[in-house]
Order: sequence, then C-alpha cells, then structure tokens
Amino acid sequence: MGILAIRADERVKDVSFTADLINVDLMDGRKISVPLIWYPRLFNATLEQREAWQICGGGYGLHWEALDEDLSTEGMLRGAPAPQS
Repeated sequence: MGILAIRADERVKDVSFTADLINVDLMDGRKISVPLIWYPRLFNATLEQREAWQICGGGYGLHWEALDEDLSTEGMLRGAPAPQS
C-alpha cells in the first residue's frame, strides 16, 4: 500500500463569522477559528463591514478596505493576535 502525499494549501476558500469568532475555510479542507476580540477593528465592525472581505496576497490573506484591516492565514495559524497600539 502506497503512502499518499497530502499537501497543505493554506489559501483562503471562504470566511464566515459568529458573534465571537472569525472562521476561515482553507483550500485543503482545514478551518481556522480565531476569537474576533484578537482583531479589534473586526470586533468593533458591523456585520456588513465584516462581510466586505477580499482575498489578497496570492490567496493567503484577507483584506477589509473600509476597515484598513489585513490578516494572513499564516498569522491566524500561528495564533497571532493584532499588535496592541
């Protein structure tokens, strides 16, 4: 029996929100769930503003134009909250 090589693909497939979390579906089937409180601009945004995301960075990032917010799948996988200002 052969060994299948599974390749990680950390590009964004979809994004959704709950009251407390941002959920990012990755192309390889994984889902990242991160507390919204880690990202104050998103936490304080309206649902309409949160849902106005765009994929950027070759598929590895998210951008919210109106909020001037950018997140990367790498940072979310590392568990890196937004820097304190």
